[in-house]
Amino acid sequence: MHYVRTTETPLGPVLLASDGSALTGLWFTDSPTCGEGLDPAAEEADLPVFDETEEWLRIYFSGRDPGFRPVLSLTGTPFRMQVWELLSEIPYGKTVSYGQLAAGLCERTGRAHMSAQAVGNAVKHNPVSLIIPCHRVIGTDGSLTGYAGGIQRKEALLALEQAAGSHD
Repeated sequence: MHYVRTTETPLGPVLLASDGSALTGLWFTDSPTCGEGLDPAAEEADLPVFDETEEWLRIYFSGRDPGFRPVLSLTGTPFRMQVWELLSEIPYGKTVSYGQLAAGLCERTGRAHMSAQAVGNAVKHNPVSLIIPCHRVIGTDGSLTGYAGGIQRKEALLALEQAAGSHD
């Protein structure tokens, strides 16, 4: 069974999803991937993991690294799971390119080559936006490309993190 809650952020409403104990999804409600893989019979619920996620969001949008993350339970192909793990390791306020992610995946898996486009597709299907920071992935030339929440949100998120970093 899936449970959901919609909550507001400074960049618009997000849909939270849970299996009852862990966070399974977090999407901007107008994202094309919102609710991807979510049981259509999901019920509105008040859960501790939703409260914890809202606290994470409050801290994050105040311009600070929350320093924790809610318990996650992700479902995806082994390839997507590997990419999402790499995304999780991108430090607050830093960016990496799709090519760098592909190279990192090659290093971990022993593969000789990995398509940056394949990595980009896995990034696009990240089920826990913000917490798994897919907004920190940029084009090789530094361009802001591909974010399911929209490029304007990606710009705002990166600016928020850069501003926070300037106060350290």
